[in-house]
Amino acid sequence: MTTPPVPPHAIPPRTHNAQRPSLQKIFLTGVLTLLPIWLTWVVVKFVFVLLSDTSRPLVDPLLRNLAVTNPQAFAWLQQAWVQMSIGLLATLAVILLSGVMARRVFGQRLLRWFEALVARVPLANTIYGSARKLLDILQTAPDGTQRVVLIDFPHTEMKSVGFVTRVIREHGSGRELAAVYVPTTPNPTSGYLEIVPVEKMTPTDWTVDQAMSFIISGGAVSPDSIPFSVPAPVVPDR
Repeated sequence: MTTPPVPPHAIPPRTHNAQRPSLQKIFLTGVLTLLPIWLTWVVVKFVFVLLSDTSRPLVDPLLRNLAVTNPQAFAWLQQAWVQMSIGLLATLAVILLSGVMARRVFGQRLLRWFEALVARVPLANTIYGSARKLLDILQTAPDGTQRVVLIDFPHTEMKSVGFVTRVIREHGSGRELAAVYVPTTPNPTSGYLEIVPVEKMTPTDWTVDQAMSFIISGGAVSPDSIPFSVPAPVVPDR
């Protein structure tokens, strides 16, 4: 049994928009596809160049001297990518060696000697001491006050993620105030220092690592729900 042919008027007309996306949509899809790759490359390139440039002032003269003593065997050491790669490896080796030594008794004594030396330099002791205390605070567990909080910043209708670094008291009234460091996105090494009343903060159950992931990713890496409003004070039963 053969199927009767469909009359031409019964076939719906083809719409070009349904089959082919517009040039604007294709362009937007391409931008959204390449943007994360480009951002990743920018960050990796920045870290790569930063680490390699740290050791290149010491590595470049050494490689240049080797190339001059034996040009036929070591001429390739003067190429830019070779010097950058060796500088990167040298910097990573120094970082790993510092981490290993910091866990040893000898390394801890050497670090204390260095800190005592820096403490004698007027400006360096302030910078090093402040940075050291901030890193120690972020790496240790909170005591009493939750480390990661939300504060009203830059105004009351918006919240910013902050790290409580210290709890102090207001002169005269004795009210508890918190020194809160608010890092910026995507670079958390810069930020703002805010003094906030403790009762104005919104506590969270985030760890420092979770908060850092939230900040660096621009909010893309976040839990499904977060607190926003300041919890109501608890009224004691009479």
